Amino acid sequence: MASIFSRIVAGEIPCHKVAEDEEFFAFLDINPVAAGHTLVIPKKEVDYIFDIDDPMLGRMMAFAKRVARAQEAAIPCKRVGLAVMGLEVPHAHIHLIPIRKESDMYFGGKKMEVTQDVLADTAARIRNAFK
Repeated sequence: MASIFSRIVAGEIPCHKVAEDEEFFAFLDINPVAAGHTLVIPKKEVDYIFDIDDPMLGRMMAFAKRVARAQEAAIPCKRVGLAVMGLEVPHAHIHLIPIRKESDMYFGGKKMEVTQDVLADTAARIRNAFK
């Protein structure tokens, strides 16, 4: 059975897409820890990020860098933090989180409550800054 992320890439489940190329897909987390919290995934379903072959992992990081630059342009922040955990969904993914302080990346607390309209606006701002 395909992961929820593969179903998002296939268009079976809606998302707030930020960026896409032939190999990778970026979309907003629906339970963000900070405004603009984005997930970057390979379109090819791989469970564990360190099972991705080295050349593809390098390309994934380069794609994530471009997404992070777009986040920096669209979301007020000091930096974009990066986290890899991968326990909730069996599909490798990178969390890119615009932060002002390190505690903005705390995953153990209460998540932000955001409307679909706010998510749509945030995704559009990041998408428009993506190069």
